[in-house]
Amino acid sequence: MLDPRMRAVCAVLLGTAFACASLARAETLKVLTEEFPPYNYTENGKITGFSTEVVRAALQAAKLDGDFQSLPWARAYETAQATDNVLIYSIGRTPQREKLFKWVGVIAPTHYYLFSLPQRRLKFDRLEQAMDFQVATVNEDVGEQFLVAKGFAKGKNLQSSIKYELNYEKLKRGRVDLWIMTELVAVYLARQAGDDPAKSLARSYAISDLGSEGYYMAFSHNTPNALVERLGKGLATIKSNGTYDALKKKWL
Repeated sequence: MLDPRMRAVCAVLLGTAFACASLARAETLKVLTEEFPPYNYTENGKITGFSTEVVRAALQAAKLDGDFQSLPWARAYETAQATDNVLIYSIGRTPQREKLFKWVGVIAPTHYYLFSLPQRRLKFDRLEQAMDFQVATVNEDVGEQFLVAKGFAKGKNLQSSIKYELNYEKLKRGRVDLWIMTELVAVYLARQAGDDPAKSLARSYAISDLGSEGYYMAFSHNTPNALVERLGKGLATIKSNGTYDALKKKWL
């Protein structure tokens, strides 16, 4: 049997061990994303893509580990808002979302358009002109939220899906007139379907005030500021040491 002094020492050591274990767990962040190639997608059971590699590099620079998970966007978006210390990417930063998250920084460029089929010859000078047409969106993604804020409505002139590739197929088959999507993803999905984007996609309207800064990574609102700043410094590091530029050359 241990004497009281030894029991006290053991208690301290055990407490320290538990504290270290808790700290180690805190260093591994839950990281959520969606299937959004080529920014983030699953290939051979591993989440990859340009944004994913940027996030992984920033985490490494900040000496943090990430437990990555790909979910349907609406679920990832809801979970990131409701759960502390959760990182989400690639996410567009809008006034509607500003106070819902703590924003780390830009991880990828983006340019949004309303796409149509070239043979339709649809061209708009104002976004309001598209209200008379059916637009393909993804549930709760930034494009859909943007159009809803501008007066569009699900079930009226918005057809909401859960997968981006479904919307390209809808456009090709004439089930929708327009598709709101960032240029890089639209071109990628067209090529994945075996099509020439120059022949299968037309840019009917450039949405310059949506996502013009690029996609971000962001934390849930209750995440400690110190953690947000730590990862922000990691992102700044990979942008200054050439890692970010090398990843852009690889993917874009």
